[in-house]
Amino acid sequence: MVATGGKEGVAVATAQQKQWFGHPRGLATLFFTEMWERFSYYGMRALLMLFMTAAVAGTNAGLGMEIGQAAAIYGLYTSMVYLLSLPGGWVADNIWGARKSVFVGGCIIAAGHFSMAIPSITTFYIGLVLIVLGTGLLKPNISAMVGDLYPEGGARRDAGFSIFYMGINIGSLAGMTLCGLAGESVNWHLGFSLAGFGMVLGLIQYKLGGKYLGEAGRLDPRSDPAEVARKSRNFYLISGVVAAVAVLFTFLISAGVLDVTLEQIAAALGTGIVVLAIGFFAYLILAGGLDTVEKKRLVVIFWLFILAAVFWGGFEQAGSSMNLFARDLTDRNIFGWEMPASWLQNINPITIIIFSPIFGVLWTWLANRNANPSIPVKFSLGLFGLAAGFFVLAWGAANASATDPVSPAWLIVTYVFHTWGELALSPVGLSSMTKLAPRGRVSQMMGVWFIGSALGNLVAGLVAGSLETMEPAALFRTVAMVVGGAGLVALVLSPVMKRLSGGVK
Repeated sequence: MVATGGKEGVAVATAQQKQWFGHPRGLATLFFTEMWERFSYYGMRALLMLFMTAAVAGTNAGLGMEIGQAAAIYGLYTSMVYLLSLPGGWVADNIWGARKSVFVGGCIIAAGHFSMAIPSITTFYIGLVLIVLGTGLLKPNISAMVGDLYPEGGARRDAGFSIFYMGINIGSLAGMTLCGLAGESVNWHLGFSLAGFGMVLGLIQYKLGGKYLGEAGRLDPRSDPAEVARKSRNFYLISGVVAAVAVLFTFLISAGVLDVTLEQIAAALGTGIVVLAIGFFAYLILAGGLDTVEKKRLVVIFWLFILAAVFWGGFEQAGSSMNLFARDLTDRNIFGWEMPASWLQNINPITIIIFSPIFGVLWTWLANRNANPSIPVKFSLGLFGLAAGFFVLAWGAANASATDPVSPAWLIVTYVFHTWGELALSPVGLSSMTKLAPRGRVSQMMGVWFIGSALGNLVAGLVAGSLETMEPAALFRTVAMVVGGAGLVALVLSPVMKRLSGGVK
């Protein structure tokens, strides 16, 4: 990414002279860009599962899918959103730079949302594909640019990422509120349109605030133009081949030539992600030209990748099984008005907006007293918070039925526990990738972080599909035990991982 010496270092330092709440002014540009992007993403995601499972008849018709099929599509979509972060990071590191990648990705995302606004099954799927492609370019690179604004690293960078994370959740809160209300109460496609307009606002803000970013996100000026051109040609060639294979595969399935279910595709993709991750790390360690310290830190990154996958596999039940629980088994009647089911997901961003500054101050306060927990310990705390939430929800689900729905308080308490876990793990994980990544591979390691999210989202979709055969209480209890067990393992191994990281906090 961006060098911190010479002209580049001076440019970044100049950008940092303009302050925004004690942080580089460029953080505000990235904060609001990501806020609007998350408005669009979470606004649409809040509607996705509900739209796909809604009846095809009625004034606000859905797609009428079975839960298993819809959950598989949900898992494939949300996982691919993050899976493409790895090639998106590569494009930024080798061809365009993070700055251009973020803008191009945002344009593609907006086109995807507007495609979904057209009432057609074809444009629905086209929209999902476009959002996947655009987010793969935007998501890892805007986070890497936040890291570029803090060349000194340290606890201040963690605090910066916590503020950045608050912007993510302001956007998700607004998106789920407005898009959820429009989609559930008026028309699904109106909700998808609002998501597209949100992304357009984010792009406008990004262009206007770009002057505060200095050289952050630019392609390394030391890059050989001929080498960049060669990589660019190879990228477009490979992308064309992959697109052609995907189109052919889709045609063969739709024509009945291949008898493959969406659930089987999702399971195969999960296996592929694991193989891809192992192969990528093996290549870097064995043939990546890294020194011993960098190789040890790669081991830590791989471990954090596994823990993140487990965490998101549980956390992302919010948009699938927990969303269906809110719709079917939760009493949402308020003085004769039925609250949209998607609104209960807002407890997460509300809690983050309240507690994100507190966590940011907490990590800085602990660091000043040499008591800041190591990154692996913070991950274990995040997993414990997630497990606690699912134990609460399993208790509530055991008393719920379609004729006797339970109070929203069960979901509210669950979301609060999940959010505390998220704050202990997610912003710290984003920051840790920029700290532990080998030189020149920051965006790629950010892509690896999001591949962990991809695997977790895929698992989340497959787990949610089991609602067709498993009682909600049993499902939530099983998830709680798996996540809690992973938290215990993470805590036990934390001293080992701390040594391998070289004491990075």
